[in-house]
Amino acid sequence: MSRRIKRTTSPGDRAKGRDKGRERDRAGDRGKDHGKSGSAPRGRKPDDRKLGERKSGERKTGDRPFAHHAAGKPPRFAEPRRDRQERAEPAMSKTAAAEQPLPTKVQTVVVTADENGMRVDRFLEARFPGLSFSHIQRIVRKGELRVNGKRADSKDRLEGGQSVRIPPLRLDTPKTAGTLSEAEAKTLQALKDMTLYEDDDVLVLNKPAGLAVQGGSGMTRHVDQMLEVMRDAKGQKPRLVHRLDRETSGCLLVAKTRFAATHLTGAFRHRSARKIYWALVAGVPKPKQGRISTYLAKEESEEDSIMRIAEHGDEGASHAVTYYAVVETSATKLAWVSLKPVTGRTHQLRAHMAHIDHAIVGDPKYFNKENWQLPGGLQNRLHLLARRIVIPHPRGGVIDATAPLPPHMLQSWNLLGLEADRFDPIENAPEE
Repeated sequence: MSRRIKRTTSPGDRAKGRDKGRERDRAGDRGKDHGKSGSAPRGRKPDDRKLGERKSGERKTGDRPFAHHAAGKPPRFAEPRRDRQERAEPAMSKTAAAEQPLPTKVQTVVVTADENGMRVDRFLEARFPGLSFSHIQRIVRKGELRVNGKRADSKDRLEGGQSVRIPPLRLDTPKTAGTLSEAEAKTLQALKDMTLYEDDDVLVLNKPAGLAVQGGSGMTRHVDQMLEVMRDAKGQKPRLVHRLDRETSGCLLVAKTRFAATHLTGAFRHRSARKIYWALVAGVPKPKQGRISTYLAKEESEEDSIMRIAEHGDEGASHAVTYYAVVETSATKLAWVSLKPVTGRTHQLRAHMAHIDHAIVGDPKYFNKENWQLPGGLQNRLHLLARRIVIPHPRGGVIDATAPLPPHMLQSWNLLGLEADRFDPIENAPEE
């Protein structure tokens, strides 16, 4: 048998109700006056109370998509700074989004209102599906693409009404499983063998040491070139979201769609992505946990280029921050350290560990310790692994991928008696 609950009101509530009733009566009288004069009644304003309740229930842009944390541990992710929120790419109009004909000669197009705020490279990708990333970078770098008659960078934002000069373009033919050559089929299988995680939007590869991420002079095989075999039916190729040095192995994040690329690059920009690296270094850092904060600048030479420790204000100098923690040691000769880069500068971890006089074993650029001999059985190769990446998924949830030790590092771990399943203290390091 159901029970009725009697609602009660206080004298104060009843007084408020009488006041609201009088206000409604006055509003009705005003409505009648308007009706007599022939004026149209004003539309009702939204109920502010209900609107406020609805807004408070919505998830704010930039809120962490992580609901729970392990007991006793600090949150792995810091709140992204509000002033760093990424500008949303405006949606294109149906006309502009339609596939454009292949431009066989120079043409000039006008940026539409819907394309206002789009980056130059995104503008070209949207107008000409199938246009490769490398082709876009090439025509922009050579100055073949012009905005209002001036050279532009691929990251520049366009404004509605601007004229864009577009040179003749070469669209890549979409690949299908049935049309892959034997070599392309082997490349596709190699990518599958490297895969740590994959869904419709994201791919995480376990890049082996020695394989470059992008091409350079005299380089014919690299990850970006290998991804050509994964073009979809629209001709779009998966895009690299970040980079790893050629001799560094481990987690490499790839976006399979334009939607995913926008969100994942935004996560790196807002520092919502967390990367953990493992390294074997010379000596044992003291203290065993610390923070390295310097400025880094590129130093060019005829043979090579390295990142040097710079002063604030030096030309080309960028601030770089790294947290480190010693996980285990092999006497006082070697240490297994876990590293968490807050910033993402070129060669940051390698330069920082050399800066504190504990260079990474096998580093051909930054290992400069005199009279230091490599212990027997260890390979003279860079002992640096992109161990783990944790990043918000573009469609909700979290991507959390972990790469195993590469063969040469696994051999060193076994020879030194290091236990790869030990607790990693770097996980609790600060995020900034």
